[in-house]
Amino acid sequence: MKRFLSILLAMVMVLSLVACGDKKTPDTPDTPDTPDTPDKQEETIHIGIVTGSVSQSEDDRRGAEAFQQLYGEENVTLVTYPDNFTEELETTIQCIVNLSDDPDMKAIIVNQSVPGTTEAFRKIKERRPDILCIAGEAHEDLPEIGSAADLVCNNDFVARGYLIIRTAHELGCDTFVHISFPRHLAYETMSRRVAVMKAACEEFGMSFEMETAPDPTSDVGVAGAQAYILEKVPEWVNKYGEKAAYFCTNDAHTEPLLKQLLEYGGYFIEADLPSPLMGYPGALGIDLTAEAGDFQKILAKVEAAICEKGGAGRFGTWAYSYGYVTSAGLAQHAMNVIKGESELADIDDIAKAYHQFSPDASWNGSNYTNATTGVKADNTFLVYQDTYIMGDPGRFMHATEVEVPEKYFTIK
Repeated sequence: MKRFLSILLAMVMVLSLVACGDKKTPDTPDTPDTPDTPDKQEETIHIGIVTGSVSQSEDDRRGAEAFQQLYGEENVTLVTYPDNFTEELETTIQCIVNLSDDPDMKAIIVNQSVPGTTEAFRKIKERRPDILCIAGEAHEDLPEIGSAADLVCNNDFVARGYLIIRTAHELGCDTFVHISFPRHLAYETMSRRVAVMKAACEEFGMSFEMETAPDPTSDVGVAGAQAYILEKVPEWVNKYGEKAAYFCTNDAHTEPLLKQLLEYGGYFIEADLPSPLMGYPGALGIDLTAEAGDFQKILAKVEAAICEKGGAGRFGTWAYSYGYVTSAGLAQHAMNVIKGESELADIDDIAKAYHQFSPDASWNGSNYTNATTGVKADNTFLVYQDTYIMGDPGRFMHATEVEVPEKYFTIK
């Protein structure tokens, strides 16, 4: 009996030691994760996601909220940088850096990575080199932010610069109108895309035109910038004709542009950061509350409204929101990497995380190539989704299957 009690006591002591061990390295395999049933390991993995506000970047914020809903507010912290981030640079930097105060913080994702993100990542790495710093849709030069971030993922401004023009040509457009402002055109990603678009227009025999609109972060604000677009579109349609396709580099410009093109004519291939939620609900006056989070239903409702207003065959998007998928997908990729299920700089593993939030989407992408040196970056990736043109019926344009001529990747 004494021998049995001694054995039992020893077993209790062993179990107590195991229970006090590091929960991040369990002795037995965990049950495989599903989006709806995160395992206990995630209770000690804190992830921070920084986005713009709903008024500036609604899809980015909604994607962050979707990830937080899966893993809980206790594990996922959401932060919003100022709308006027160019004038409040220090505030922007500090709101990112503050996330590193949490001792359990393991990854910080910023989407969109506005100016200040590089400096914030440098400060974080000085104090917490263990934290993964991931940049989604960087506004700063990619080589620069790539030197501070562990991973950078942007929309493929090179391939898309070519493919958007190619799609417009396939739809019968003869003119392409690019709408932006100096701050955006100073970004390498956007200036290179303009150069690619110009070259593609030459290849397809189209006219390339540039128009300037107010920066929503300037004194006029979002309301003033949107009012300008509402006023100018009728003039532009009269000037360039109804076979012109339009493209704007700012989210806030998208809704008024769509609204006026529906009324006055013209084409819209896809937004700078494409989504059926980007500008369409406001331009069409539709409520998508009941469809929230279900992009198949969202796209169907937007498409029906487009057709009702006579826009069939003239308006496009990505079936799943780029901003939404980037926020949620990069956070999921970080979680997978932290748990040892994925490699940080593996495009297939990144795509796997993206597909969790866009299960039916066709994606393509590649490493970023420095146009000056010709060197491909190991930790910087450019991605894009197939273009969907709404109609009755609508159709995918199979853009992800098109081989972009190699010469476009070094145009600057």
